[in-house]
Amino acid sequence: MNPFNYSRRETVQIQVGSTTVGGDAPVRIQTMANTDTNDIEASLAQAVRCCNAGAELLRFTTQGTREAQSLGIIHDRLRDQGITTPLVADIHFNPKVAETAAALIEKVRINPGNFVPGKQGEYTQEEWDAELEAIRAKLRPLLDICRRHGTAVRIGVNHGSLSPRIMSRYGNTPEGLAASCIEFIEMCEKEDFRNIVLSVKASNTLVMIHAVRLLVREMDSRGMRYPIHLGVTEAGSDDEGRIKSAVGIGTLLADGIGDTVRVSLSEAPEAELPVARTLVRYITARTGHKPINGKLCEGFSPYSFSRRESERVGRIGGGQPPVVVANDPCTASPQADYTLNVSLPFCFIMRPDEMTDRIMRILRGNPFIIAMLYSRHANPVGELRAAIHRLTAAGLKNPVIVSRSYRETSVKTLQIKAAADFGALLADGLVDGIMLEDTTHTFSQETLNDIMFKILQAARARITATEYISCPSCGRTKFDLPEAVRRVKAATAHLPGLKIAVMGCIVNGPGEMADADYGYIGAAAGRVSLYRGRECVAKNIPEAEATDRLLALIAADGRIPS
Repeated sequence: MNPFNYSRRETVQIQVGSTTVGGDAPVRIQTMANTDTNDIEASLAQAVRCCNAGAELLRFTTQGTREAQSLGIIHDRLRDQGITTPLVADIHFNPKVAETAAALIEKVRINPGNFVPGKQGEYTQEEWDAELEAIRAKLRPLLDICRRHGTAVRIGVNHGSLSPRIMSRYGNTPEGLAASCIEFIEMCEKEDFRNIVLSVKASNTLVMIHAVRLLVREMDSRGMRYPIHLGVTEAGSDDEGRIKSAVGIGTLLADGIGDTVRVSLSEAPEAELPVARTLVRYITARTGHKPINGKLCEGFSPYSFSRRESERVGRIGGGQPPVVVANDPCTASPQADYTLNVSLPFCFIMRPDEMTDRIMRILRGNPFIIAMLYSRHANPVGELRAAIHRLTAAGLKNPVIVSRSYRETSVKTLQIKAAADFGALLADGLVDGIMLEDTTHTFSQETLNDIMFKILQAARARITATEYISCPSCGRTKFDLPEAVRRVKAATAHLPGLKIAVMGCIVNGPGEMADADYGYIGAAAGRVSLYRGRECVAKNIPEAEATDRLLALIAADGRIPS
């Protein structure tokens, strides 16, 4: 991983049906169907739409043998229509279902967290070893079937659904996510099976970024070069879902990590594809850029979060949450913290290549001058990282604000690109403020401010709104998830700082909503269960009552401001 100069991480190339993943293949774009897999006609129609929209892999929930067989029928019907897009079976809890699916389609996803049952509590070494042997016994027949049929396997670990055994040693941490994945890789290699793709996901962008980087470090130390699938799980919908996905996925793509991408939105699966495509094209266009001379400052770690130390200048720096700066030379923007040339304290505005020795001496003698950095390099993230690390290595503690300008007329494209660039710097704790400029003058300053605040929230740098964790739905979902998300948002948008999960099913919802304060979880057709953290406090209540009951629960906990 080179934080300053972009290049794709070298990986082995694997085959998923007619599609190659990894190596010199393009970063592949994929999505997941949200139909009932047993509804052949609806699933087939959606699959055709997704493939026509550019999906290079398509995943279906496969919770039982019947769904696996249905997926085989969908596969054959697609081939009859001349569509060769590989299909992926999403398996949880049941290795036997994975074995059935592996003979029918091109790829199976298994979750190490629920591949075999585990016990709660501490493990003795004998219990630890016994569970590993139980996993091997379940995994071996699946790998034999995959080998015979040329089927690929995705080892997909999710934050919030780690096995009790891994949790007992690592907790629900990035280290645990990486360790769980490595464990399964080594089992596959012991069986001489290497047609694998890896993913470690979380709805928390920082957890996701650190877990993937840790996984890559651990693989590199073992000489492993397997392709990696990227995604922020349960990212949500609308602007928030797109921005959160761009922060997490974009940061890792900028590191050179990632061979296939899925943007998880609580919307139609076809809506995910343009977001992923825009993000991948934006980052990979940096290939072959002019080299950047950079060196990491002492003490910096890409595997955990810490803020760069800076002096406090008013509300800027000194460990305070990053600020939003508006570029409005005429009037102060009421939504922004500061407005350039109106209320922003004295600062130097410069490109990294303008940071001469003279400028560095001035900054050293005046630690309360703010350094506002902007970049016109083909790899702006790399150049800005190098400049900030240079300041820090020189012992300078001047606050840093980063400015980025874009020439876009689509607000969604602007959101994605800005979130990817600012998000990478925020995730590493390098900046004290951000400023977003629109050189086309298409968007109001209020729109730009809104994007910046949402980027800060997505990067967990500054919380100014309610955060929503919502799954994209799948065949297990028993109600209209996008409509449920809209209802919950409308009822709770006035509660900044709360994290509320809206999940489609009871199978993975309680685990994968991870660190949410409250959960609204589909329990059955027309029924919802409510959670406080991971504790279920109301089971199977009518969906029509669920939003009001959720508000009542939050109010009873004293978390609705008067």
